[in-house]
Amino acid sequence: MKAYVFPGQGAQFTGMGKDLYESNDVAKRYFAIANEVLGFDLQSIMFNGSEDDLRQTKVTQPAVFVHSAITALCLPNFKPDMVAGHSLGEFTALVANKALTFEAALTLVQQRALAMQRACEQEPGTMAAILNLAEEVIEKICVALNDEGHQVVPANYNCPGQLVISGSIDGINLACERMKAEGAKRAMVLPVGGAFHSPLMEPARQELIKAINSTVFTNPICPVYQNVTANAVHDADQIKENLMAQLTGPVKWTQTIQQMIVDGATSFTEVGPGKVLQGLIKKINKEAIAESA
Repeated sequence: MKAYVFPGQGAQFTGMGKDLYESNDVAKRYFAIANEVLGFDLQSIMFNGSEDDLRQTKVTQPAVFVHSAITALCLPNFKPDMVAGHSLGEFTALVANKALTFEAALTLVQQRALAMQRACEQEPGTMAAILNLAEEVIEKICVALNDEGHQVVPANYNCPGQLVISGSIDGINLACERMKAEGAKRAMVLPVGGAFHSPLMEPARQELIKAINSTVFTNPICPVYQNVTANAVHDADQIKENLMAQLTGPVKWTQTIQQMIVDGATSFTEVGPGKVLQGLIKKINKEAIAESA
């Protein structure tokens, strides 16, 4: 069974999508639709903008989504057996399995990005990558810090030996100190704008719930393995519920890939900018076949 996976925020780069646009009339049509939905010329920023331009909140998430979604929509005979996306990439996965239209998903992505920015301004926070420390030790330290009045949670289970935590600035700094003391190879604060996939994103989640409830979802052509459960989901209503929980819940990527393999995935194709997910998949299962679209 062929699985397709879609990257999230952070995969963007200057010039992304330009070759696709110049070589494919279908891509041109979807880029035009994207500009209309967003209300600004996204493709010009993607093709010719600076790295700083691509880091703008209103640009980053739509840019990664548009690149990934259009790449998938332009693949010949594209018919996935199962799909998954890392954080933002879950919206692309839902276009790939036809649970959402391109336009509906892009509208949600734009609303998500702006809601997350507002939440960051309301509740400052950050994230940190913890390397080579047992998950149960990381989780235990997070629980202890929360008991002490700090906000710190596991946010991204990326692969064995790599877990990202999220929370308040003071809480994350304390967590890094304690995790280094427990033997973490590295515990480094990441250059991000907020505490994504943590309770500090609750204001953004409330905004996104309203947007999701006003969006039409259909039962997909293949299962999506969603971040908050790491299990196959076929039902449109359940997809919506899980998507509503995503902003404040962890990205269970390790568990997702493991479950997809258990369920019969024989190969993984990463669709979108970069090759980050391929690297994570190989660390999760050394025997896994992972490639780019």
